Amino acid sequence: MPSTPDGVIAAHWVARAKKGKEAELRDHIARVVTPSRNDPGNIDYEVHEDEARPGTFLVYERWTSREALQAHTESSWIPKLIPPLQALIEGDIEDELRILRPIRPAQ
Repeated sequence: MPSTPDGVIAAHWVARAKKGKEAELRDHIARVVTPSRNDPGNIDYEVHEDEARPGTFLVYERWTSREALQAHTESSWIPKLIPPLQALIEGDIEDELRILRPIRPAQ
């Protein structure tokens, strides 16, 4: 996973609700925000719904290190959320998860 020189790492994820599951997915994702923000090493954890595509959610998160992101994904509460989440979205979680490589101007 690429990170900045100071170790910060970012991830982006898109979740598309199955037809008729938009509100349920919105509620499910909203419940993840606060505990994710409280996980050690979290800098940002933001969720947005695409205005042009209701039921499409974008998650952007930044962590102090790769290890902090890994620890988040291995948190005891995360595995409990995956099966219900997977049942609400089109495709697979991993298909839409991206680790972002920072682009920095030359110094």
